[in-house]
Order: sequence, then structure tokens, then C-alpha cells
Amino acid sequence: MTRRTLFLSFAVIALAGAALVARAADASKTEAPKTPWKIVGQLEEACSCSAACPCWFGSKPTRMTCGGGQFIFIDKGTYGSVALDGLSVGSMLESPEGKSMMESFGNFKFSNVYVDEKATPQQREALLVIAKVLGSESSPKREIRYVPINRTISGKEHAISLGQYGKFSGHLIEGGLGGSARIVNPPGADPLHKEYEQGTTTQIVYNDAGKNWSFENSNYMFGTFQIDSEMYEKYTAGLAQKMAQKKN
Repeated sequence: MTRRTLFLSFAVIALAGAALVARAADASKTEAPKTPWKIVGQLEEACSCSAACPCWFGSKPTRMTCGGGQFIFIDKGTYGSVALDGLSVGSMLESPEGKSMMESFGNFKFSNVYVDEKATPQQREALLVIAKVLGSESSPKREIRYVPINRTISGKEHAISLGQYGKFSGHLIEGGLGGSARIVNPPGADPLHKEYEQGTTTQIVYNDAGKNWSFENSNYMFGTFQIDSEMYEKYTAGLAQKMAQKKN
């Protein structure tokens, strides 16, 4: 074997080895485990539809569109090693005309995310990941706002504000046999909405995404939750299977 041939042989082997290393690196990136998270807290939700929210039952919105928001207030939580205790995150969105929530995923008119301004940079990144359970990536039109998110509870009235962009308040309604009206496992339920208490809004005011909303006596929901990333991975896989079956 000549020196030239030997050199070319080593070059080919080296290139092949480099290609294998590159593929292995790409594979490791693809298969890298996602950061686990878990949170415990309360859900505050309000929208323009009449109570009880038709979207969670697969029905069309009360008005031509459904507009509103979901905000989670974390008592205790972690994203990997990042603590999330005492922080909040939420989203405000609007469905297309004449479409139910289930028909609107991926095509909402807008889906803006509101992140607690007191969160550190690491916590903000974590909250943006967790905000996906609120439909924060359900629209190509999406803005992220870092704002003071405040909640006050006075008697039965819960009031939530998101800085300069808006506020909503609501109160629970009484069930026919006493206590609050409670909805368990509606057809559209995800882990966050497997059970919640039903109420009505006192008001919803919102001035962002080109909107100027002012609603009252509409849908309000309150829930307590204990959810984690594993629950949502299972839920997402099951939902994808259901959607595929519907298409077939």
C-alpha cells in the first residue's frame, strides 16, 4: 500500500468516525431528558362565556368568540432545582369566531403570557415552560409580559390584576344542595381542570393584544391543584391519540 493510499484510508476512517460522533451527539441532544417540574397551588380562571364554561364540555362559546384568562398561583413548586414558591403565571387568549376551545388549539387569535415580574431569570424561564399547560403556545400570535400579578381575597370575592393590562374578579355560586357548585372531570378536562368550583365574574377588564374587553356576570372558575410534568406528558400523549382517532 502506498503512502498516499494509506493516508486516504486513514482520512476516510477519521471522517466516518467524526460523522458517528456527530450523530451520537445529535442523538444525545434529542434524547436529553426534559427538566421535571411539580407545583401545588390555586387556579383562577375567567372568560366571556356564560357559566358554566361551555368550552370544557366541547360546546361553542356563548359569544361569537371566547376570550379570557387562566392564572396559577403557586404555593410550592420546583422546576428541576429551581424553587417557584410564591410565584404566579397566566395567559390571556381568544378563540376564533364560532370555534370551541378544542377546535381552537394551535389557532387562537392570540395567546399572551403574563409572568410574575418578581421572578428571577431562572424562575422566569421555568414559568414559561409551565405556562404551556395554560395554552400559552396555542397561537402563532404570542407576546410575553413581565408584570406584577396580584390577587386579593375579600370574603367570597377573588380579584386578580395583571399590571397595566387588565384585571378580573369573581365569586363562587352555591350548589343546589349547599356548598359551592363543583364540576368534576368535564369532557375537556386536563390535569389542571379535573375538578374546579364554579362561579360568576364581577368583571373582566382587559387592554392588550388590541383588545378592549369589559365583561360582567360571565364564567368564573376556581380550583386547587397538585400537578407535575409527568402528568402532562401522559395527558399530551393520550390527547394526541384521541385527536388521531378523530381524524381517522
